[in-house]
Amino acid sequence: MTALVVGVDIGGTTTQVVLCAGDLTVADRLEVPTPAAEGGAAMVGAALDAVRLLLDRTPGRLLGVGVGAAGVVDARAGRVLVASDSFRGWAGFGVTAEVERALGVPAFLDNDVNAFLRGEAMAGAVAGEPDVLGMTLGTGVGGALWLNGALYDGPHGAAGEIGHVPGFGELPCTCGGRGHLETLASGRALAARYGERTGRAVSAREVAEAAGRGDADAVAVYEAAGAGVARAILVTAGLLDVTTFVIGGGVSRSWALIEPVIRRTLAAEPPVSGHPLRVLPAGLGGDAVAVGAAARVRAELDPHRATKGNGKVNEENQPSPTV
Repeated sequence: MTALVVGVDIGGTTTQVVLCAGDLTVADRLEVPTPAAEGGAAMVGAALDAVRLLLDRTPGRLLGVGVGAAGVVDARAGRVLVASDSFRGWAGFGVTAEVERALGVPAFLDNDVNAFLRGEAMAGAVAGEPDVLGMTLGTGVGGALWLNGALYDGPHGAAGEIGHVPGFGELPCTCGGRGHLETLASGRALAARYGERTGRAVSAREVAEAAGRGDADAVAVYEAAGAGVARAILVTAGLLDVTTFVIGGGVSRSWALIEPVIRRTLAAEPPVSGHPLRVLPAGLGGDAVAVGAAARVRAELDPHRATKGNGKVNEENQPSPTV
């Protein structure tokens, strides 16, 4: 039977589930509402129902399930540690234990931004790149590091969190700090900064639409966001000599608005190394977190497998694959 791995992206509004072959090609996908107000068991239950439906549609031998979840997670214990107030009964919930009990296969948990970067580095826009900073511009701003061909989360699990490094002004951040990139470049920040300039309460999507029409205040908000992202890129390049960056999240859908600002800022102040910086939009779209979660399964079940530049599996001198 065909060996399959599943990746799950549990977001505050929807849960994305992908069924992948061993090379991380998506065989099938399903998106379902996240019952975030009903607690951890309900959220995992909705994901499990989607997994079973996909397996009914594409029979095969399920080898494992990976889950990407928003918030702070203990990846080793498979448990959510801290979650936003939009999730009820999520902090403290044992995600992997519940999945393993229900499906009888190994399960693994990642922070959603780490899963995003793993997906893009294994099968997306930066496949095969050895060193990458991944950034997600969504409700908040998340970051993750891929170094020497592997995810690097640091000794305390917080490596790459460029969204919460000070030095981007003095505005208060949702995390309790001040002057973080999130205060400029998140969806919430775009709406808030536009509201401060105009007195109008609008969504981030409406700010993007206004900027697309040439609204001066909306354009100024995007200018500040793009300049902030570029500054974060330069800081990373200076500290780690990383020269490849991939950006995803809801705000990145307005790539045509933010990319020119990033490029102008980088051109005006190139990195100290003198090497050009590559800044790419995410290649996997809404599948990135789920594909990255599936990639975690593959890595855990067969840690000897590696990737080359095209994202395909390098099986030279390797035992027969299990995925």
